[in-house]
Amino acid sequence: MRRGASLTTPRIDIDSIRGVVQEIHKQLDRAVVGYEVEKRIILASLLANGHILLEGVPGIAKTTLVKALARTLGLSEKSVVEINGVPYKGFSRIQLTPDLMPSDIVGSLVFNMTSREFEVRFGPVFAYIVLADEINRAVPRTQSALLQAMQEREVTIGGTTYPLEVRDKGKFFFVLATQNPIEQEGTYPLPEAQLDRFMVRIIMGYPKSLEEERRILELHMTRFTEPIEDIERVVDPVWVVVTQEYIAKNVKVDSYVINYIVSLIRATRPEIFESISRYFELGSSPRASIALMRLAKALAAIRGSEAVAIEDIDTAVFYVLNHRVLPNLETVMELGGGFKVRIAVISEGLEMAKKVARGGR
Repeated sequence: MRRGASLTTPRIDIDSIRGVVQEIHKQLDRAVVGYEVEKRIILASLLANGHILLEGVPGIAKTTLVKALARTLGLSEKSVVEINGVPYKGFSRIQLTPDLMPSDIVGSLVFNMTSREFEVRFGPVFAYIVLADEINRAVPRTQSALLQAMQEREVTIGGTTYPLEVRDKGKFFFVLATQNPIEQEGTYPLPEAQLDRFMVRIIMGYPKSLEEERRILELHMTRFTEPIEDIERVVDPVWVVVTQEYIAKNVKVDSYVINYIVSLIRATRPEIFESISRYFELGSSPRASIALMRLAKALAAIRGSEAVAIEDIDTAVFYVLNHRVLPNLETVMELGGGFKVRIAVISEGLEMAKKVARGGR
């Protein structure tokens, strides 16, 4: 275990951010084939200091992608950093099941028979990157414990509050939760209010082409170990914290872009635009507009710009809003129902909202 040191600020500018992100992306490609847009959104969410919900069927490399990202930052389950007496793992994976309790997530007080005193056992949430596998299999109170920690970035154990994010020591807190959108038996769907804790929801499908399927096989053809073992460290966690601060302070959002964000968010609300009611029963809140702006700023930085463009908003909008709007169930049922139809209705509704925001009807 090594002790956390005061943050030494690396030299950051917009060009260096773009270069580092490209190198991280290159390393991710060594372990996970395809999913180029999804990788970019994950990196942007990290730099926007937001959490991610990953949805997709089993076997499409969701967990591998998260582990690969951790390795590019020099983080692993074996690495532990002590900051102000609190041990933080580099990477922590939580396999959520119905019998998991909140104390299994955040930690608890345990009586030490030798010292005759209670001592703190810190839970797996004390990490830089937390992978919460199959979050919808945990019971609601366990889900709430994790989601509260995500929102407040601190937890209380035995009356003492411990931070999950210590920015002046280079300690960030990034949660990626996964779930299978198809299998519903024995699961506990997240309520709309808790889904809002995630900055983005990324829906990962099967590989897009025959060529990608071939490349996956070729990647594993002559090896027994996982390709993730080849991932090299690109930067350290301090770079993430400093870059987050740089983007927040230096990437500008012009007034016309702010107007577009506000108009787009308002266009998702049926009580304001009646025509959108065919697609949405419930629109997005002001929190969604904040998340949309922050993710767009990170996307702008990744492409090497210090100003957000309308294209950055359009790239981010589906990922930020698809879990923050409630599709019209009548329309969903008219089109046959099911998860894919729900997503199609949401996507079409967001396209209409963008058209309204641009001044169309």
